[in-house]
Amino acid sequence: MAANYDKVVDIALRRGFFFPSAEIYRGIAGVWTYGHLGTLMKRKFETRWRDFFLQLDDNFYEIDGSYILPQKVFEASGHLKNFNDPLAECKSCHTRYRADNLIEETLKADASVLSTQEIDKLLKDKKVKCPNCSKSDFLPTRWFNMMFDLRVGATGNETAYLTPETAQNPFVSFKREFSALREKLPLGLAMIGRAFRNEISPRQAFFRLREFTQAELQIFFDSAKIDEHNGWKSIRNYKLRLLLAKDAAKGKLTEITLEDANKKLKLPKFYLYHLAQMQKFYLDVLEIPREKLRLRELHDKERAFYNKIHFDVELNLETLGGFKEVAGCHYRSDHDLSAHQKVSGEKLEVFYENKRFIPHVLEISFGIDRNIFALLDLFYKEDSERSWFSFSAELAPIEVAVFPLVSKDKLPELSVKVYDELKDEFQAFYDESGSIGKRYRRADEIGVPFCITIDHDSLKKKDVTVRMRDDMKQKRVKIKDLKDHLCKLYCD
Repeated sequence: MAANYDKVVDIALRRGFFFPSAEIYRGIAGVWTYGHLGTLMKRKFETRWRDFFLQLDDNFYEIDGSYILPQKVFEASGHLKNFNDPLAECKSCHTRYRADNLIEETLKADASVLSTQEIDKLLKDKKVKCPNCSKSDFLPTRWFNMMFDLRVGATGNETAYLTPETAQNPFVSFKREFSALREKLPLGLAMIGRAFRNEISPRQAFFRLREFTQAELQIFFDSAKIDEHNGWKSIRNYKLRLLLAKDAAKGKLTEITLEDANKKLKLPKFYLYHLAQMQKFYLDVLEIPREKLRLRELHDKERAFYNKIHFDVELNLETLGGFKEVAGCHYRSDHDLSAHQKVSGEKLEVFYENKRFIPHVLEISFGIDRNIFALLDLFYKEDSERSWFSFSAELAPIEVAVFPLVSKDKLPELSVKVYDELKDEFQAFYDESGSIGKRYRRADEIGVPFCITIDHDSLKKKDVTVRMRDDMKQKRVKIKDLKDHLCKLYCD
């Protein structure tokens, strides 16, 4: 794991981005708490996500479903039968590992499509050692179901499950929402919420968790219209950064317009439009450097059988040693509604534009926690004097810091007045502890874009110093003009 991993995690723990839940009791692996800074940043991310994706269509809405769902839901979805990871157990110390991740981390090889027999052979032939005890002998690999079950009611006779994804709530809510929203397609049902997976060996901070947050948008549409979209003309010349399945081994990227991807790669317009919007969200809203992003196509053995088209958004993260999945765009066909119709006995087909059919689903799926960690990685900077996060003002947990040069001579009183004028419009904090240099460093370390310093000249001239985080340049601004000045910087 790269050196910056320890630095980023250290700042996150010390400054309140995230930390292990119930850590005074040593907690549970894969369960984390967002601190005050992490919570502010998470809310900002979720707001940007809502503002972007729910505006793609007038018929896209957010719902807030339950995290506890009946057993039948997961019989229909296939989770009870198929939601498994390969488990490898050391014969000597009995430490358990997710086998494909163990191979990936020790051999730098992709084991995501291997059978348990193939995994066992690779572990034996390559003499893979247990990271805990260094022995190289494992029990036969077996499948492990990751669902969390629980008993419902006083008798405990009814079994339910914590949902392992937010997607099932829109699927089981489709019939009622389709009716409530005047029976129009496409219909988008989004949900931002918790998901629960009993990971075998959670690690890498926010990348393998047992409890995590997802933001997902399920788009229900008529499959006969998959090769059309009302917004196609406005975006058809936009270029995607694709890593096609046939080029994965070489790592060769294809930069291609949506028009050419439709004609040459035979990818449908409805899918391409939404895949492009995902890329635009990362590049334009989150301001991720273009070269750090790729859209990787999963080949047949990697993707779920019902996913007819599947590209993952991957970001190149120095802390984790390469490209990692943070989001995905999945064409799920009619698998979900058909399965729920069969198991529930409820008719989920629709009558729309003079025909009866079961809608297909295109899914946009984001792991919120993974994305927050990715932002910490991608925007971490350091030099010989300091370390800082170069977040945009729209993502920075704290936008403005207000400092009196010294905590005397009536400077704190004026500083508090300036702070009070700013805090209703900006996420701001006030600090008068320590030297001004140390306060700048503390603010830099958590990514505060703008620092306001009140000095003795401020008392006479009614102005302040505005310091920029990234280049440390300073400018004097009149107090009466400060809000407008910061608003301009914020928008730029």
